[in-house]
Amino acid sequence: MIDGFSANVIGILGSILIVFAYAYNVYAKAVNAFVYNGTNLIGALLLSLSLMVHFNLASLLLEIVWIMIAVGGLWKAYRDNRRPQP
Repeated sequence: MIDGFSANVIGILGSILIVFAYAYNVYAKAVNAFVYNGTNLIGALLLSLSLMVHFNLASLLLEIVWIMIAVGGLWKAYRDNRRPQP
């Protein structure tokens, strides 16, 4: 099992990834959907893992929604990349 300190480190890394993804989306000239959604997904998964030790239902529900949005974004990016370009 994860101890409290490790859970905090994992949660902080997850938070950093989510903030990085947001900044990337705001400041990049062209956003790669795989990078943006993948970074959000990993960040949300890390935060969810930390919430298994420091449980907070509201935060866990938010991370579950964040994970679903990120997976949907990755799926959309995958589908868009498979379409032939005109």
